[in-house]
Amino acid sequence: MTVDEYAQARPAAPLRPFIGFYSGYRQNGLPPGRHRGLPSPYLTLIFTIDDPLVVAAHPDPRQTPGRFDALLGGLHLTPALITHDGRQSGVQVALSPEGCRALLGLPAAELANLDVDAAAVLGERFVGEIRERLAAAPDWPARFAVLDTMLGSLTRDASGFHPIGYAYRRLLRHDVPIAELAGEVGWSGRHLTGRFRAELGLRPKEAARVARFDRARRSIRPGVRLADVAATHGYADQSHLVRDFQAFAGCSPTTWLADEFGFVQALPLSPGDDESHD
Repeated sequence: MTVDEYAQARPAAPLRPFIGFYSGYRQNGLPPGRHRGLPSPYLTLIFTIDDPLVVAAHPDPRQTPGRFDALLGGLHLTPALITHDGRQSGVQVALSPEGCRALLGLPAAELANLDVDAAAVLGERFVGEIRERLAAAPDWPARFAVLDTMLGSLTRDASGFHPIGYAYRRLLRHDVPIAELAGEVGWSGRHLTGRFRAELGLRPKEAARVARFDRARRSIRPGVRLADVAATHGYADQSHLVRDFQAFAGCSPTTWLADEFGFVQALPLSPGDDESHD
C-alpha cells in the first residue's frame, strides 16, 4: 500500500518566537527520490520516526555523507541533498536563530553550514524519548503536541539575543538597507555586521538575500509566471531570480519545481505568515 502523508502546524504559543512551524511526513511505497534542502531563514531540526535520514551531500562539501536518526542543520548558503529509497518518515522543526539560543543554549553561528547529529547537542536520552513518543503517537496533531511538550521543556532565557533578533526579524519581512537597520538598533553598520555574523554565521546582507529567496521560492507554483514572482519579491528581473536559484538551489526555478513540487518540504509556511515575526 502506498502511503504519502504530509502535515504542517504552528507550535504552541510559547514556542512561536523560537519555532516557525512543524512539518510532518510519512511516505512508503513511492519511487526512490532525492530532495534539495535549500537555504532558508530557519535552522533545520529533524527527528525521524522510522528509517534514518540519508544526507548524500551537505552544504559544506567537506562533510562526508551520512545517516541520521535526528539531524540538526545550521543556516547555510548552498543546498543539502537528501535521498530516500521510497520510504521515509519524520518531523522537521523550523528553528529560528533565537530559538537556537533559547532551546539549545548556543548561537546559530556555531552550526553555520553544518549538519550534526542532534543527539550530540540535545542528548541521546532526549532525542530517543522524542522519537519513541513520535512513533507511539496516533496522528500528526498528537506528534506535534509531543514536540510542544518536549521542546517547551528546554526553554531558557534568550534576552541577550534581542538586538540581533530585532534586526533579523526585520530582514525576514522587508528589504531594509543595512545602514538604516543599524540606526534602528543604535549601532554602526560595521558593529551590526560583526555582531550579526558572530551570532548567526551569516552577514546581514547574506541573511536578507536568503530571506528574499525563501519568500520567492515559496510563491512558485505551476502556472505562476516567474517574472511576476521576481517583481513581487524585489528582484530586478526574472534573470536576477534565476541567478539566485542557481546560487542557492544549484538549479533553475523550473528544474526545482519539476523535481520538488509536492515533496514534504517544498511548500511550508512562509516566515512572513508567522505572527511571531510581527
